[in-house]
Amino acid sequence: MAQPYMKKDDDDEEVEYSPFFGIEKGAVLQEARAFHDPQLNVRRCSQVITKLLYLLNQGETFTKVEATEVFFAVTKLFQSSDAGLRRLVYLMIKELSPSSDEVIIVTSSLMKDMNSKTDMYRANAIRVLCRIIDGTLLTQLERYLKQAIVDKNPVVASTALVSGIHLAQANPEIVKRWSNEVQEAVQSRAPLVQFHGLALLHQGELHHGIPL
Repeated sequence: MAQPYMKKDDDDEEVEYSPFFGIEKGAVLQEARAFHDPQLNVRRCSQVITKLLYLLNQGETFTKVEATEVFFAVTKLFQSSDAGLRRLVYLMIKELSPSSDEVIIVTSSLMKDMNSKTDMYRANAIRVLCRIIDGTLLTQLERYLKQAIVDKNPVVASTALVSGIHLAQANPEIVKRWSNEVQEAVQSRAPLVQFHGLALLHQGELHHGIPL
């Protein structure tokens, strides 16, 4: 349960309470039923996800059943087009670290976002997918990730490159096939894209024959 914190003024001391003071896991899990409502209340759903994220970051543990129920409930929120709520959905999926069976269920929604015209959706979907997928699913996404590396939007390109850096640790044989795209990224006018491209070259040992 969240605790109040002390704020000391010049004249006296007063207790100010965290907006999350008194939150209990059981009550928040009950509130998460709002994710199943046919007519989603975006504000309410955003508040509930914020509470769930707070509990997780405070070290609260969910049982396997609780985590699975929350995960499936959160996937219902992809039907909303609200950008703020979608960002919270991305965060929640990453925090829950779904199992391989659960990942398959959410992959189609995330892949749809990867091909969205909204850059924020594309970048965040890449982050989430590369955090939760295994090597088997990665091969299915490779074409999209290679396209993202050379995307005109530097945020999308950098996101794909950073994801590649993480993926290279466990899947070096896959990332090595991205050498042409990474070389193009290194020539980008965006400094951040250049930096992440060079970092991926180093991480994936792609620098052979590529001038650094």
